[in-house]
Amino acid sequence: MPDADELVANALAAVRGTDVRQAERQLDQLMVGTGAADGTTAVDAALLRRLVRSLGRLWPRGWQPVDVDRITGRRLDARAARLVRAAMAAQRRDQAEPVPAWWDDQLRELAATEVDGSVLAGWASREGLDRADALRAAVDTLALVESLPPIAVLRPPPGTSGAALPRTGGTARSGSPMLDRVRALLAKAESTTFPAEAEALTGKAQELIARHSIDEALLAAGSERGDLPGGVRLSTDTPYAGAKALLVQEVAAANRCEAVWSDDLGFATVLGWPADLVAVELLYTSLLVQATAAMLRGRAERRPGSGRRTKVWDESFLNAFALRIGERLRTATEAATNAADQAAAETAGAERLLPVLAARGEAVRERLDTLFPGVTRHRLSVRDAEGWSSGTSAADRASLDVGGARKPRQVPGRPDPR
Repeated sequence: MPDADELVANALAAVRGTDVRQAERQLDQLMVGTGAADGTTAVDAALLRRLVRSLGRLWPRGWQPVDVDRITGRRLDARAARLVRAAMAAQRRDQAEPVPAWWDDQLRELAATEVDGSVLAGWASREGLDRADALRAAVDTLALVESLPPIAVLRPPPGTSGAALPRTGGTARSGSPMLDRVRALLAKAESTTFPAEAEALTGKAQELIARHSIDEALLAAGSERGDLPGGVRLSTDTPYAGAKALLVQEVAAANRCEAVWSDDLGFATVLGWPADLVAVELLYTSLLVQATAAMLRGRAERRPGSGRRTKVWDESFLNAFALRIGERLRTATEAATNAADQAAAETAGAERLLPVLAARGEAVRERLDTLFPGVTRHRLSVRDAEGWSSGTSAADRASLDVGGARKPRQVPGRPDPR
């Protein structure tokens, strides 16, 4: 009989192929095991070893725990994602030092904690799977992990020299009073049913974020540091992945960040300075909730028998919402920047603030060119005039122009008549 590692390799090769019968035969071999008294235990151990080894190979290729968890749930299911979490926890025990604090934070947020005994058997028991289904799911999960392509390395992975260095850049602490205020404002904006109230709350949140970003930029400019801009990945899963990517782009641009959408992997990468990245995460999450709620209300207000499919209308609505919200965010940021620039001119000369912001923006663009040299642009297509108009109106009602002195202008472009 083949040994356990060979059985796993044969099953994996068969699952990757097109012969369904051969794949089932190899899975049956896994069920039988090596023929020894502890044959099934050996198979479980071999599966875990290979999964842990394959995960370890992903980290230098740009993947982070949250990324692997997200794509496993997207391409397989939540059950497979929980297996990956258990394997990542097992891998953490023997991970090469140094391991950065943010890595452990991600594992903790995913509830990726190691369990006693066999990882595979424990996972199967918690999921209520019999052995055949558990082995099939485990092999499918392993096949996915080993098929993932390299992506941009946003942070030094465990075991590298860069992982040992504390991050000294402008760090927006998760428990900072400013972020607590922003979260509270956005939570109220999400829960209110009054558009004017949502407008004021979200506008105030962006105003606070912009001021904080400027303070961080000035603080960093006053010290000698060689930091590079960092990055985060935000989910843009279906439905309406393109509209979500557009919303990420608009929020990122308003907060001096750059965004690149990886449609096939289901996420957008945002590059920027730490405080700005935290702002983008908070705002994108909140605005997605607000946009979805506005879209559902807009559906109910549609004219009976409009003749357009709901999906086409929804997508047009969300695209228009994202563009108009982006304009409101930029207005709030510009207002805060102008106010800060005037204050800086009174205290330290007129040229103190704007060159700092320009230099930080150039550093972000250079980081973009380094990590994504072949990036291309995607043309927006809108196919439902009613959805576009409704989405624009919804974003107007949730206007982020906190000054209130300038009337929102019409977003350029018109719906595709197809």
